[in-house]
Amino acid sequence: MSVISKKVLVTLFVCLPIAVFGQYWQVGGALGISNYSGDLSESRVDMGYTRYHLGLFAKRDLTPHVTLGAGLTYARIAGADSTNRNADLKNRNLSFRSPILEFHVRLELNLFDIDDKGWTPYVFGGVGIFSFYPTTRDSSGDVVKLRGLNTEGQGLAQYPDRKQYNLTNISIPFGAGVKFLIRDDLVAGFEIGLRKTFTDYLDDVSKGYADYNTLLAGYGTKTVQYAYRGSGAYPVEGFPRGSQKYDDWYVFTGFTLAYRFGGTKGPYNHWRKQKVSNCPKF
Repeated sequence: MSVISKKVLVTLFVCLPIAVFGQYWQVGGALGISNYSGDLSESRVDMGYTRYHLGLFAKRDLTPHVTLGAGLTYARIAGADSTNRNADLKNRNLSFRSPILEFHVRLELNLFDIDDKGWTPYVFGGVGIFSFYPTTRDSSGDVVKLRGLNTEGQGLAQYPDRKQYNLTNISIPFGAGVKFLIRDDLVAGFEIGLRKTFTDYLDDVSKGYADYNTLLAGYGTKTVQYAYRGSGAYPVEGFPRGSQKYDDWYVFTGFTLAYRFGGTKGPYNHWRKQKVSNCPKF
């Protein structure tokens, strides 16, 4: 066997275990605010209706610069015409709130080796699945479930293009953040994560108004009442109730804290120490 071949074999048998056992697991939680972007928000993100999110996650540090993770997040989002400046939107007087339950898988790209620098910026992207259910409140403060009212004429023969929307949908989470190594087994962070969805009904608003008499005959007074909650006359059929041009989004901003474990000798022997002590030098 040649000298070069022997060196390659030594490298594989000595350094490869480090690559395998030097990888870290992280388990932790997230806490912060949530916001919505859609037909009831005049601005890109409605900060006037900020709610909360909390989550749990598990991550695997594949290399110092690549982390694979999965997480479960519960959140609340809300929006209302009362925060809009445009008079027509304020007169529409619609509002909603909804829970969000999301499961996601994502890949993080770390700019630095956190064990060398003690901190690192990162970006992430992935795919998620989430559920939602838009509701509002009546004048007595009681919860009204909007989907079952079919406020835009979903299911009526007169509107064959208006099917009932699904309450489970796909999201594309992506964003950026920064992580800090508090100690070898504790990682704190702050991140902003946007969620692109493929539904325009987080707020139960998307298309033009259905005809008043058609909606009244098909679903009754309550549906008409919550299709338009303004003080003026009910809008004519087809007048924009929402905009179909863009789907709705939601945003999570907050802090993370994770316990880190793994490596050949436990959490207090990180990559840097293992790299120096075990790999052969040629």
